[in-house]
Amino acid sequence: MTRAPQVPTGRALLNKVPEVTVFFWIIKVLATTVGETAADFLADNVGLGLGGTTVVMTAVFLAVLVWQFRTRRYIPAVYWLTVVLISVVGTLLTDNLTDALGVPLGVSTVVFSVALAVTFAVWFRFEHTLSIHSIVTFRREAFYWLAVLMTFALGTAVGDLVDEQFGVGYWATALIVALLIAAVAVSHLVFRANAVLTFWIAYVLTRPLGASLGDGLSQPREDGGLGLGTTWTSFVFLVAIVAIVAYLTVSGRDRTEARGEVAA
Repeated sequence: MTRAPQVPTGRALLNKVPEVTVFFWIIKVLATTVGETAADFLADNVGLGLGGTTVVMTAVFLAVLVWQFRTRRYIPAVYWLTVVLISVVGTLLTDNLTDALGVPLGVSTVVFSVALAVTFAVWFRFEHTLSIHSIVTFRREAFYWLAVLMTFALGTAVGDLVDEQFGVGYWATALIVALLIAAVAVSHLVFRANAVLTFWIAYVLTRPLGASLGDGLSQPREDGGLGLGTTWTSFVFLVAIVAIVAYLTVSGRDRTEARGEVAA
């Protein structure tokens, strides 16, 4: 028998994570694309380099993460700003291992796979659920963001491994990942595969999808891209994110009801 999630009784809290709608997945892919292109823009165009970009973006991310933790409910602008920044930091985490420390992408993939599995195991050990519909306590939210960080780092390593080392190419990689995501969706919607499992698999896969799209748009034509550059690609995708988040803020389409309680 499955053990029911244990949430202390008392003052009700709103879920800190949005409802998983089509808007959720659109913004997620856009955010992962920005994570790839913005890191390259700051390192190369602005001239911060890998180390400087890592320091600056990590500091900004931690400041916004504190803001997110201090909110009492899901606020679209704060939540999605945190996602955009964690996508950049997750990308930089893998890039530092690969470019600065010389860790092979295959090793990084294994390391982050294990790290994500351990995160899920500890999360479930303490909370008895991995559902994002019950992020109503500080500890659950901490586990959630740690898992999200690991998915971005893992997705970056997997995407770069397939894209660069295996020579598949940006657009072919994006197509392959899109087909895998579609298969995961069908497994849940048609064959009733576990919702939590399929969600996190899709969440990991959207990272290489967004990164491949970002590289395909921004990289030079001689390298297989469209040559739009990281500046324009980052700008266009950020504008799209802002527009959708503004719509969700006004409409409230992705807000969830209270799913749990905490002690007063």
